[in-house]
Amino acid sequence: MNYSGGCLCGAVRFEVEGDFEHFFLCHCARCRKGSGSSNAANLFARSAALRWLSGESMVAVYELPGSRHGRAFCKACGSPLPTSQDGGSLLVVPAGSLETDLAMRPQGHLFMASRASWDDRLDEVPRFDALPD
Repeated sequence: MNYSGGCLCGAVRFEVEGDFEHFFLCHCARCRKGSGSSNAANLFARSAALRWLSGESMVAVYELPGSRHGRAFCKACGSPLPTSQDGGSLLVVPAGSLETDLAMRPQGHLFMASRASWDDRLDEVPRFDALPD
């Protein structure tokens, strides 16, 4: 399968060729800070290949010292982007960066014990199709 994606401002474009083995929603403090949300939604692949179509020079990578935590993002708009971990053997792709439909569903929530205090019973919160008045 081929997946395409990019950043919010359009400076960075990429393609992933291959299949994702895992799809997790991580609620750890590091992923919350990195995403600015309740969780990071990441796809993981050991056999898929990442190809930058444009803007590779606009990709910045931050690796948290003393940890396995890292993230890539666009230098212009800050959008999360794919990155390699485990010495390049593991591709991590933020699900929201993809523009291709993804048939795979999240397989689980990670680090629920350290989730944000407000990240509870979110299915009970009202839902809107647009910004409410």
